[in-house]
Amino acid sequence: MITTTVGRIFLKAYNNRNNSHYDAKTFFVEQFYPLFFDQQKYMMTAGNSPLENPKISWEKMIHNKIPFETKEKRQDRLLKLLDKIENNDADASIAIGFSSLDELATTSGQVSNMKINVSKDDIYFSWIGSGLGIGVKGGLSILFNNQQILLDIFEGWKVYRNVLNSTPNLKGNQINTWNGQWISHKYNVQAYSDKNPMANFYPFTTKDGLMSVDTVSWTKVLIAISKQFDNPQMIGYVYNLGQTNTTIGFIPFALDQIRRPIEFYKKIFGMERGDQAEMLYGTAFGFSKACQNGSIGVKAMEPKGIRDYIEKGTLPKYKNNDNEIINFNTYLIWIIAMLNNEEFWTKGQKFAEILKAYTQIGKKGKTENSRKIESLITTTNKKTFIEKLVDVVSDAENKDEILEIAQIINEMPSDNVPYFLTLIRLHYAAISK
Repeated sequence: MITTTVGRIFLKAYNNRNNSHYDAKTFFVEQFYPLFFDQQKYMMTAGNSPLENPKISWEKMIHNKIPFETKEKRQDRLLKLLDKIENNDADASIAIGFSSLDELATTSGQVSNMKINVSKDDIYFSWIGSGLGIGVKGGLSILFNNQQILLDIFEGWKVYRNVLNSTPNLKGNQINTWNGQWISHKYNVQAYSDKNPMANFYPFTTKDGLMSVDTVSWTKVLIAISKQFDNPQMIGYVYNLGQTNTTIGFIPFALDQIRRPIEFYKKIFGMERGDQAEMLYGTAFGFSKACQNGSIGVKAMEPKGIRDYIEKGTLPKYKNNDNEIINFNTYLIWIIAMLNNEEFWTKGQKFAEILKAYTQIGKKGKTENSRKIESLITTTNKKTFIEKLVDVVSDAENKDEILEIAQIINEMPSDNVPYFLTLIRLHYAAISK
């Protein structure tokens, strides 16, 4: 199981960094269990295992209407779990992420008559690995096998425990949600401080007096990781563990592509409003749908609302206020990132200026020229665009520059043409305003 694999990778990295010699069981008993479960508030749910608290109402417990369990009761639960692990086959009641041995259960695995040997260490590793999942919006989590990410998530465990213990109205059992917020914060070089990890960090929401950790967007997590690591690609396992387990599978994350719009935005517009722009990437569809492409790259970073401009040729209405400007600039940058050619920015902008100038001159009058240009820039395919451009070239002043654009589009792969035409359309809208 992937939780076992990740747990093993983490413990090896932990022992190497700390010059320690923990095996899986010893680390679970001495480090993991005291931090996660031997406290009034758990850091994660414990499935169907003996560790799992009775179904509770956080509102009642936090407001002292029902008591938390005693340390003695928690110790009894631990001993029952250890005994069950030692004397039973691995299943969902003692190993996190494993299937039920009941073939009719919603969490059962594929039926097989093969005997699969699972060591006791693997069971303990599954607990450790499950605590390293990164929860994101959409109800999914990501497990990475990158040792540094796992060690960085581990650093956040103790911070979460301290916050849980010092915040009476904060509910527990949100370790994966916390991991997503934590890793996004830790990899923010402008905000994070080793001396004060909670500075500039407030990932909570409050409703009816009950606090909880807010779920972070998947784009924020991946952007943060892409900034922290130079790797062109990183593999993550996307899943959800619940009453019915969900497996998306192993997904390649193209970090170089995820970085691309962030780098273009910084180069062209600076980073004064970069954080606001980053919030808009990947809003066109949810994480689960994005994973259906088989990998997560620049295409998955599509901002919400741009599709009409690409597919329908809609001419944007440029509004000169801060939010609209950031939104508009994000569209421009994502298009450039899709084309992956920075020169197209200048060429598209210059061409839009030529088209705008054309609407102001000409023997046939400004109105007719404006109609011709609007008809031209709202086209969405190569053939129609070239045909309409011929009519403009006949009486335009910048024939050579127009013909250069025609050649670029004519030689461009067909899949890229709608994006380049949208770039021109967006530039034209900004210039017209």
